[in-house]
Amino acid sequence: MCWKCGKNIETEIIVRSSECPFCHKDLHSCKNCSFYEPGSHYDCHETVQDPVSDKERANFCDSFKVKRVWSGAGAKADEKIKNAKSAFDALFS
Repeated sequence: MCWKCGKNIETEIIVRSSECPFCHKDLHSCKNCSFYEPGSHYDCHETVQDPVSDKERANFCDSFKVKRVWSGAGAKADEKIKNAKSAFDALFS
C-alpha cells in the first residue's frame, strides 16, 4: 500500500527506484516502512547508524521492510464503513 495515496500496490519486490503507479511517490521510503515510527530514535524502530533526513524520498536503508496492511483494507473496508453509516443514519430516520 502506498503511504501517500493509500492505493494497493501489486508488486512483491520494492527496490530503491520503485514508484507508486498511481501517484508516482517513492515506495522505498521511511514512510512506507514497517519500522517507521515518528517520535522514536531517528523515527525508526530499527537501530540505524545514520538518520534519513527526508522520510518521503527513496533511500538506501538496508533495514527497509515494506509496511503491510490488514486483509480487510480496500473495497471490503469501504463497504463496512458504508454499511455502518447507513445503520447509524437509520437510527435517526
